[in-house]
Amino acid sequence: MDEFETIYRQYFALVFSYARRLTGNDHLAEELTADTFFKALKALNRYDERENLQAWLCTIAKNTWRSHHRKYRRMTHLDGLPEPQNSATPPAIVLENRDATWRLHELLHAMPEPYKEVFSLRVFGELPFAQIGRLFGKTETWARVTYHRAKQKIYAQMEDYHD
Repeated sequence: MDEFETIYRQYFALVFSYARRLTGNDHLAEELTADTFFKALKALNRYDERENLQAWLCTIAKNTWRSHHRKYRRMTHLDGLPEPQNSATPPAIVLENRDATWRLHELLHAMPEPYKEVFSLRVFGELPFAQIGRLFGKTETWARVTYHRAKQKIYAQMEDYHD
């Protein structure tokens, strides 16, 4: 784990910057960066040291970004919350978004701790991962991974709901 922590510290800014260029959005870039390092941690034993680590991480980020678009393009907003509606929005879409928001809150209410609290602090409290980690007496990486897992649980259950 020390090896991964070193990689994370050394390459976080680079991966975030790359993700920012891909997404054009700081919040989404943070999500993409967290997902990238989560996937890198899971695949670290398959990393070939002859490969450029920077290129490997950026490839994971690019593939994660592509997967995000394919898998979640039906979602109205990154975190499952509907976009603000304007007066030109058809009523059926407004009702669908309200249903999605209600479903998100139902899923969140049923989610076990610490996922529920970490997700809520991040999405509704808009706290940075470092601060969330400190609140739990954990690391920033722990907060990112916990948030990622909570988000994955919500996305999976939202997909089941729509199927």
